[in-house]
Amino acid sequence: MEVTPDNIARMTDTSASATPSAPGAAPAGTPTGAPTGTPTALDWRALYTSADPAGTLFERMGMELLELAPDRAVGRIPVAGNTQPAGLLHGGASVALAETLGSLAAQAHAGPGRNAVGIEVSATHHRGVREGWVTGTATALHLGRSTASYEIVVTDEAGKRVCTARLTCMILG
Repeated sequence: MEVTPDNIARMTDTSASATPSAPGAAPAGTPTGAPTGTPTALDWRALYTSADPAGTLFERMGMELLELAPDRAVGRIPVAGNTQPAGLLHGGASVALAETLGSLAAQAHAGPGRNAVGIEVSATHHRGVREGWVTGTATALHLGRSTASYEIVVTDEAGKRVCTARLTCMILG
């Protein structure tokens, strides 16, 4: 599903009207042939109408956006290709995932004609990861007129906390 200001709310809608009625049917937006239960990546590019998103860090790191709303964003990255020389997930990769998720949610909060830019990010790394995927969940702490702040928790495939980050974005325009 393409991300636009008009359909952001529908991406996270879990009401009966937004879910398939057939037992075992794939969720709405799941590509044909995709296994049921497999996360479906969302297209985030429509949030940025004035910029060319090609060649972004999002793409280079293999990020996938799974959920987006002004108060919450969920996404993931593969560990492979995002490691430091010792073979562990690079701490900067966790922070890049965290800042991206918070920034996308802040952009959704900002709405059309406005932009959100990160002005402060901090992170604590709790454990290393050597394989699989890590998932980040950005949860709004404050959604104001000129700033938006998020806590982002990054977990491994076992659900263990890998990183906790905090991001504040300024809303421009």
